[in-house]
Formats: sequence, C-alpha cells, structure tokens
Amino acid sequence: MTDSFLSHEELHALGLKAFGKNCKVSRFARIYGAPAISLGDHVRIDDFTILSGEIVLQDYIHIASHCTLHGGKGDARITMQSFSGLSARVSIYARSDDYSGEWLTNPTVPADFTNVISKGVTIGRHAIIGTGAVVLPGVTIGEGAAAGAMTLVNKSLDPFMIYAGNPARPLKPRSRTFLDHEKAMLDRG
Repeated sequence: MTDSFLSHEELHALGLKAFGKNCKVSRFARIYGAPAISLGDHVRIDDFTILSGEIVLQDYIHIASHCTLHGGKGDARITMQSFSGLSARVSIYARSDDYSGEWLTNPTVPADFTNVISKGVTIGRHAIIGTGAVVLPGVTIGEGAAAGAMTLVNKSLDPFMIYAGNPARPLKPRSRTFLDHEKAMLDRG
C-alpha cells in the first residue's frame, strides 16, 4: 500500500522552492507553479487542496481538505505564518478579476482586456480560518485572529479577535492561552 502523503523524494521531485522537515502533502493535493511555493517545517496539506502562485507556508501549518490558495507574484503572494491553519473548503485569493463590468473576466481573455486585482494576503501567527470562509486580495489576518465558518474576509482582521459573517464582523476577543501552550511545546523540543 502506498502512503497517502508524498515521500521526501517525491516532494523534492515536485521542484518546490523549499520544504522543511516533517512535511506531509497529500497525494491528492494539486500544486501548480511549485518553484514559487515554500513549505516550512511541520506543514500538512490534506486531500484535494489546490496551491498555485507564490505561496509561503511557515512552520506548524495545517491546510485541511478542499482548500484553494491562489497566490499571485511578488507582493501578491500568500503567506501563512507559523501555527496558522485553514479548515476544510477555505478559499484564499491574492488575485481576482474586476467584477465591476468595466473589464472582461477570466483567464482565456488577453490581459489587456482584463483588470486583474493582485494584492498579497497574510495569515498571521496562530490565526485560524473556519470552514467555507473566503479571503479576498489585500487582506491581513492579524496574529491570533479567528474567522468563523462561512465568513467573507474582505478587509483586514485585527489580532486576537474572533470574527464571523458576510462580511466579517468582530464578535469578541480571542483568548491568548494558546501562546502558553506554544511556549511549553517549543521548550519541550
């Protein structure tokens, strides 16, 4: 029986920009533009996830099944900082067509007839995003912030707050106790 995660050799063969130790990438995940994607240590990417464009995943990252991360180039990359995570079916876009009606849309149209919006997305340390949430270009999700299930994140979220809704609205502060657990885990080695 074949392991459900790619081996070290198979990860190397993908041609990723970088990958650290203990990376678990599902055989059923799809990676487009691997030379622009970096994975830190202890990264897990589950089944049917799609990664494309420039993406930086730091350490202790989990991306659940059926997520999509559509990064751009340069300043329009997606960065997930250490200990952040995505629940199933989260979609993150660092690039989006202009839906105003002023331009044509979709990748089959020549670029001079479109107005693609490209802005980086940063998911801060310990930030978590609930199932089915959508994150749009130019958003920074602050350290320790939480976006609930089905939340539309179209503006940056403050650190250590819990958000929900369409669009995202702050609900209440998030506990910081997990920072003590991080310290204890890292001290243990």
